[in-house]
Amino acid sequence: MTVFSDQKNTFARRVAPLLEIIYPEENTTALIERLFAIIYPHVDYEVNEDFGKWDEDKVVMITYGDTVKAADSDEAPLQTLHRFLNDYLEGVVTGVHILPFCPYSSDDGFAVIDYLAINPELGSWEDVKAIAQDFDLMADLVLNHISSHSEWFQQFKRGEVPGKDYFIAVDPDTDVSQVVRPRSAPLLVPVETQAGTQHVWATFSADQIDLNFGNVEVLMEMIKILLAYVAAGAKYIRLDAVGFLWKKLGTNCIHLPETHAVVRLLREVLQMVNAGVAIITETNVPNRENLSYFGNRNEAHMIYNFSLPPLLLNALLQGNAQHLRTWVMSMPPAPIGCAYFNFTASHDGIGLRPAEGLLEPVEYDALVSTIQAFGGKISYRRKADGSESPYELNISLFDALKGTVKGEDEWQIARFICSQVVMMSLEGIPALYIHSLLGTPNDAARVERTGHNRAINRHQWDEQMLCDRLAEPTSVQSRVLHELSRLIQIRRAQPAFHPNATQYSLQPINSAIFALWRQSMTRAQSIFSVHNLSDRPQQIPLSSLNLIDTDDWYDLIGAQKVTDIYGKLELRPYQSVWLTNQF
Repeated sequence: MTVFSDQKNTFARRVAPLLEIIYPEENTTALIERLFAIIYPHVDYEVNEDFGKWDEDKVVMITYGDTVKAADSDEAPLQTLHRFLNDYLEGVVTGVHILPFCPYSSDDGFAVIDYLAINPELGSWEDVKAIAQDFDLMADLVLNHISSHSEWFQQFKRGEVPGKDYFIAVDPDTDVSQVVRPRSAPLLVPVETQAGTQHVWATFSADQIDLNFGNVEVLMEMIKILLAYVAAGAKYIRLDAVGFLWKKLGTNCIHLPETHAVVRLLREVLQMVNAGVAIITETNVPNRENLSYFGNRNEAHMIYNFSLPPLLLNALLQGNAQHLRTWVMSMPPAPIGCAYFNFTASHDGIGLRPAEGLLEPVEYDALVSTIQAFGGKISYRRKADGSESPYELNISLFDALKGTVKGEDEWQIARFICSQVVMMSLEGIPALYIHSLLGTPNDAARVERTGHNRAINRHQWDEQMLCDRLAEPTSVQSRVLHELSRLIQIRRAQPAFHPNATQYSLQPINSAIFALWRQSMTRAQSIFSVHNLSDRPQQIPLSSLNLIDTDDWYDLIGAQKVTDIYGKLELRPYQSVWLTNQF
């Protein structure tokens, strides 16, 4: 009884201030009683913060559950994925983000019909749990919106509880022009209900209806779903599109204080249930806004480094590290207990909003036009003044790097590998999209078939065809996966690449060179990470790195000892080196 009381008191102390922000009109004590009753069956005895959630060993792969399919078999795609992970990526990646695996009606999983079911076309909960036993599982909590085909929304249309109070109906004449939109479609969607035509809030599409978190019952349901994912083995909970969660007319309805308080509340719930589970927020917005989700190190454990993909892509297309270097120098170290989630490609396109204010207009235009020349598509969003602007580059990252702003060339694989090595060198946890690991090109046929730009980077591999490609040493897939696997395994053994190890950007040697210094948390290991981002050989004086002459230095990537620390470092086009004093 004493343990119960202590846990309850701890929980009440932590969440009461948050509930007062989110629901000031509600009885906070009563809400705490209800919340604790929900989480108590799952509460752990150890409720202190876990600072050992990650180290340099952690590497995550991002994939759909059916990206690799056994065409001539009735095997569940999740089972095929599990076998692929074990056969090709055991000892390479430690975690896997399986993109939404629930039944859905659109947006390749992000219009969830039933949060507590597994899409039968993918497999079962047993398949998910089996993967979670071998790899750290990241699961999506798509909490901002739900499918129009969901039972909750059907209840809304019928005027039945509980769903009738789970959505936001707005007079169609209401001025919503201030609301920040990631899409060009109308914000308010007309729906025929038992009470007549109602216009419901839909931030993303007419099939993705926003949930009303102003109703405390919605939050209660979402916490139950969160606990179910943790019980299934999820080690990372990705809060999809969380920045749009709270709505308040007369504001821009993004990053509102109530939204931040909800993220903090979910963190406190996880702290009580399983302190080893991490929250990661998905907020594809300008950099300063994105950083706000660390809060006072009391919100997200991890945030996506959304500015990295467009800035790194631009640097490699231009052969100029200036903007990438400036951005890295401006990034604060992640707070204690927090980390950056570094990626260069994902199931979505390459967002341009995080690059706002960081690229010159002429470079921005060159980036867009070059991607179009390489077969990519451009998605647009509608701004408050009614105009449209590019929102996202839709292209396979492998094909986005088939050349530079000057056109296609012979350096595609080298340039692409360089992009991944830069990402793996930065402070944070590296995440590689499965199509990056496989060097998958644009899938123009899938775009044509689906009518969706994002489909260009969501290719589905036939398992046998993929295995045949991987068995052929000269194939692109084999060359890319082999080299990235080698580099990842090297990286995982370096304490200086701990997600929170010290990072300094080195002063520019020339515009084509991007260089970092990483130092392990025990200060025993240093790594100088140096990259040629251009299509021309570069020569730099090793003295510019200030290597300590009492140490021996070694390039981990090239497996070569540095014989003269006052000599020259010769870099081929797109070559990277990891110079370390501990090997």
